[in-house]
Amino acid sequence: MLAGTLSRPTVRLGLAFAAAGLVATACGGSSGGSTASVATTPTTTTTAAPAGSGTTVALIAHDGAIGTYLTTSDGMSVYVFAKDTGMASTCSGSCAVYWPPVTGASAQVSGGLNSSMTGTTTRSDGTKQITYGGHPLYTYVGDKKAGDTNGEGLNLSGGKWWLVGPDGKPLTGSSSSSSSSSSGWG
Repeated sequence: MLAGTLSRPTVRLGLAFAAAGLVATACGGSSGGSTASVATTPTTTTTAAPAGSGTTVALIAHDGAIGTYLTTSDGMSVYVFAKDTGMASTCSGSCAVYWPPVTGASAQVSGGLNSSMTGTTTRSDGTKQITYGGHPLYTYVGDKKAGDTNGEGLNLSGGKWWLVGPDGKPLTGSSSSSSSSSSGWG
């Protein structure tokens, strides 16, 4: 009876997350250097919109202990992936399960963010991903509530993850990592 009340995309999304969790568990892996693991298997994402939905995503500047960084309208922290080059996303498959792309047709900004820095890029699956400062945006499943920044500075899925500031640059100064990383950003 419950399956009859859920939409097809919700059921498919749930099945995809379950399958990706099994694959990630079975494969394990390491990206070298410092790594972190996610203790829970992701089950939902609040930032993904169905392809072609015309959804406008709200981005807000949030002042936190780390500095000022972007969040979604529901207060979830927004990250950039150092492995991405320009507007092209390199996070797909199991990476995108743990780092859900912020998807939609366009972005609306507030809190001192610059609307001319927003844009979109087309992902390998055809969905539109929101960009800011020329970089694709993501959230992190390890952030459970508004204001969480558990993804900041993590080295997962082959690269570092950073909160993104209002200037479109990663907030790399807040990581406790002692090693220098080259993100390719100036």
